[in-house]
Amino acid sequence: MKIAIVTDSSAYLSPEQVADNNIRVVPIPVILDGTVYDEGKDITTEEYYEKLKTAKTFPSTSQPPLGEMLKLYENLANEGYDTILSIHLASTISSFVETLTAAVADFKPAHVVVYDSKITVMLMGWLVLEAARLAQNGEDLDTILARLDALRATEDELFIVNDLQNLVRGGRLSNAAGFIGGMLKIKPILTFDPESDKIVAFEKVRSLKKAYARVEELFSLALDKADYPVRAMVIHANDLPAAEAWKAELEQKFPDVTFDISYFGPVIGTHLGEKAIAIAWAEDYSKE
Repeated sequence: MKIAIVTDSSAYLSPEQVADNNIRVVPIPVILDGTVYDEGKDITTEEYYEKLKTAKTFPSTSQPPLGEMLKLYENLANEGYDTILSIHLASTISSFVETLTAAVADFKPAHVVVYDSKITVMLMGWLVLEAARLAQNGEDLDTILARLDALRATEDELFIVNDLQNLVRGGRLSNAAGFIGGMLKIKPILTFDPESDKIVAFEKVRSLKKAYARVEELFSLALDKADYPVRAMVIHANDLPAAEAWKAELEQKFPDVTFDISYFGPVIGTHLGEKAIAIAWAEDYSKE
């Protein structure tokens, strides 16, 4: 069995991670003022946020062309891969997983498994990296899928956004009604609901300082419950200085945790808005 690993650009893997682990990344299109940009290919994250400041219309995202996906799978089959594991952003954010699953039902050149990460950003990236490691080590598909399920079950995250406007306009917040009032005066804390895998707002905090403190408190409670080594990351929407400062503070407060820095690229940043920041964590896959 020769297994290929495919994902989409919302995993926000670095070029080095992609190359070193033989991962195929499919860009997700972002539409801004009528122009279509392939994330990570046609526009950088910094360029996107700069354009977003003067955009005349609310940006939107689209699915990668289905024909291109099937062509990629066919090319991989021609390279000798008999199995393709395609890992993508949560089906509660995009219908891409559903579309792909239907499209490959009768795909003959190779066995294609479409895996719903139930998340996105670098948390999905960690799943992809682990799948690639196992594939390179010769593990079979069932072993890889079982490991991904176990790792996915440990993933969690907390977002701090400036307001909910982008999420409400984009229809990506499932419980917006109780949080819209006074949006500009509060700092909502959001997460992915473990039952529905949808983004939900669950607390209103009156200042950014209090929001950081509350997120750290919730993270500490999660660490107390974990019976495995934890890896965490600070994720930012075009605000690297804030991410670096928070990471330094977190490393002081939680010395047993390995912290990384990642970012919200155009596809996800479209919905969270610039300056959003988050902490995300999971079992440390590098110590498995």
